[in-house]
Amino acid sequence: MSTEKAQRHNERMKRHKKVVDEKIEQATIEQGVFIVITGNGKGKTTSALGTLLRSLGHGHQCALVQFIKGQWDCGETAFFKNKDTSGVNNLVTYTMDTGFTWNTQDFEKDKQAAEDVWKQALPLLNDPDCKLIVFDEMTYMFKYKYLDIDEVISALKNRPKHQNVIITGRGAPEELIDLADTVSEVRPIKHAFNQGIKAQEGIEW
Repeated sequence: MSTEKAQRHNERMKRHKKVVDEKIEQATIEQGVFIVITGNGKGKTTSALGTLLRSLGHGHQCALVQFIKGQWDCGETAFFKNKDTSGVNNLVTYTMDTGFTWNTQDFEKDKQAAEDVWKQALPLLNDPDCKLIVFDEMTYMFKYKYLDIDEVISALKNRPKHQNVIITGRGAPEELIDLADTVSEVRPIKHAFNQGIKAQEGIEW
């Protein structure tokens, strides 16, 4: 790289650093955040679990509440539940444990299972010691009318000030998006499954 190009690069980086530093200086509010990860692309649960792992790594008390995927032999569920080998002792997990609704085809059973998991997890939203709660695939619970969104919204609004919450799933309702501090939409560009490539252990589950 020529001296002139190097100088232009350094000037751009200085300007960029100034903008970043100013934003950091302006971010003075200390509180937990509510994050929604939605969209039709692959990676919503993966993103949430990455944040969960990050929080666990700092020794925070966390919770993983999974809807829909309960009967799959998910690697993350097996890892976190097997605390003796994973070394994770600051995490509680709750699972709906009915599997995909299009397989069960039983509205009342699925609705009851969703309500049971929600009731188990609800006290966590009143626990100031719980630093992060991940509600995985929760958006489907509203789409299929298994959970009352107004009740969930109320619990989110009244949770401890420094508690973080992540909700994942396609088609996040506007009520969640409006309330959230951070919303990310995962957009599908290509997916191996649509090319006939078989889903595989460790990637899809």
